[in-house]
Amino acid sequence: MGKIIAIANQKGGVGKTTTSVNLAASLGVLEKKVLLIDADPQANATSGLGIDVEAVELGTYQLLEHSCKAEDAIVKTNSPNLDIIPSHIDLVAIEIELVDQDEREYMLKKAITHLKDSYDYILIDCAPSLGLLTLNALTASDSVIIPIQCEYFALEGLGKLLNTIKSVQKIHNDKLDIEGLLLTMYDSRLRLSNQVVEEVQKHFNEMVFTTIIQRNVRLSEAPSYGESIINYDAASKGASNYLSLAHEIIKKNS
Repeated sequence: MGKIIAIANQKGGVGKTTTSVNLAASLGVLEKKVLLIDADPQANATSGLGIDVEAVELGTYQLLEHSCKAEDAIVKTNSPNLDIIPSHIDLVAIEIELVDQDEREYMLKKAITHLKDSYDYILIDCAPSLGLLTLNALTASDSVIIPIQCEYFALEGLGKLLNTIKSVQKIHNDKLDIEGLLLTMYDSRLRLSNQVVEEVQKHFNEMVFTTIIQRNVRLSEAPSYGESIINYDAASKGASNYLSLAHEIIKKNS
């Protein structure tokens, strides 16, 4: 039985998609069967794994509409053991279309729960908002990873996200757990980076992953080649950070 993990934070630019793509690829390299669901209309996880977004005919939009089966939307990637359900800009419209639907928060859950039998991990790359798309992802998930950028505004908004997670636990999904807080874009030379790490570790203690994702040029370059960091430069700092995170998650869930 697999585990569904959402990667969520309503702030943009904190490393959600970078984490989704590279953690998924790292788990795949470690011989886990992984499905990545791109639930962000920007479709960066889709293009970041070398899939032509314009050519996507079946994806997360059709899945949430229930106009196709999850199996029909799955696309193989060139990363070992990694499949993706791609996204498209059409996904922008789904929040408006679902507003009048009954049980609108459960659309994704209904569409993907049965896939847990086929995968070890299902990762959901969420949009940078706390709207209906993210709510669907949290309702469908067993746990959530929260990427936190090592910068001044990082802790702003974290309270709002944790409150949203609490209300999802109360109303829609009492089994939702916090997998961990992931510190990203860390630069050891900056005093501010070190202060943010200290603050987060002091306040959240056990909830923070031991692995910290460091700033890494290769990590920023990889998506423009449509590759994960594992395929693009396996010897880079970024690759070793995400492999370490994958090991940590496997150990935690074994």
